Amino acid sequence: MPTEVQEETLTLEEILAGLKEMHRLILWNDDHNTFDHVIYCMMKYLDYSESQGEKIAWKVHNEGKCAVLEGSFTEMEIYRKILQQEGLTVSVD
Repeated sequence: MPTEVQEETLTLEEILAGLKEMHRLILWNDDHNTFDHVIYCMMKYLDYSESQGEKIAWKVHNEGKCAVLEGSFTEMEIYRKILQQEGLTVSVD
């Protein structure tokens, strides 16, 4: 007796909606990165100004984490890998 397979079909709108789902890149507080290094990375890789980078560094220091970027999962994964190579503690939410 052959196995019956049910095929799932999605509309174009459903596919596009899934692609548009936004994810956040979260920067976490740690004990080994300096404020200067965090600010430098925010400026170099995420195109923040020095004052914006400083605000992010203080928020991470005081609150334990900060969402630093929002976009597609693929885009957030690319930035996560870049920032991890710089020694920052980051995750995608």
